[in-house]
Amino acid sequence: MTTSDDVKKAPAKDPWDLPDVSGLVVGVLGGTGDQGRGLAYRLAKAGQQVIIGSRAADRARTAAEELGLGIEGADNAECARRSDIVIVAVPWDGHAKTLEGLREELAGKLVIDCVNPLGFDKKGAYALKPEEGSAAEQAAALLPDSRVTAAFHHLSAVLLSDPEIAEIDTDVMVLGESRADTDLVQALAGRIPGMRGVFAGRLRNAHQVESLVANLISVNRRYKAHAGLRVTDV
Repeated sequence: MTTSDDVKKAPAKDPWDLPDVSGLVVGVLGGTGDQGRGLAYRLAKAGQQVIIGSRAADRARTAAEELGLGIEGADNAECARRSDIVIVAVPWDGHAKTLEGLREELAGKLVIDCVNPLGFDKKGAYALKPEEGSAAEQAAALLPDSRVTAAFHHLSAVLLSDPEIAEIDTDVMVLGESRADTDLVQALAGRIPGMRGVFAGRLRNAHQVESLVANLISVNRRYKAHAGLRVTDV
């Protein structure tokens, strides 16, 4: 007879035991914008194969040639089809339309949404709340056949694109429904020197992560900085 003492629990998984993502192709939708270009540059510099996507293939190819590092350029549909992981870095006002048009190409893909719904007025930046709750939740609603996560919201495009800066000193908050998927995103973030991916909850918690960018913009304006985040004690 087996007793409870005879049954040993499996050891808890080490949260920092992350998969190898070095062989995966990363596509960046909106890769001709500041944030998309910066992410493409950093990931390619770390050895990742990167494809920049844009509504206009010529514009994507021009941006890829300017960045070098083996980065390729393509229209958004081809970028999505050829990539294993797709980062969504398009402007908020084009977010829904872009994803609606790529539902088939993004089916089965791991999608990382890094879009921040923000408004601006005389008082500065402020957070917008989409009907679905967040940009990431909107992406999940529009892409039912994709594995949607959220990450890379709090990064300075200026620092990402500066070749004189060797390391990006920041943590990346990663949200998603599947541990296997968030582990992949954490591992991808960790490919960039100085950067660390930290699990921060499920997609229902994405709104406050996206919204925090409005606070960082205020920090940057006051202190003439390019502020990021660090999570302590983990």
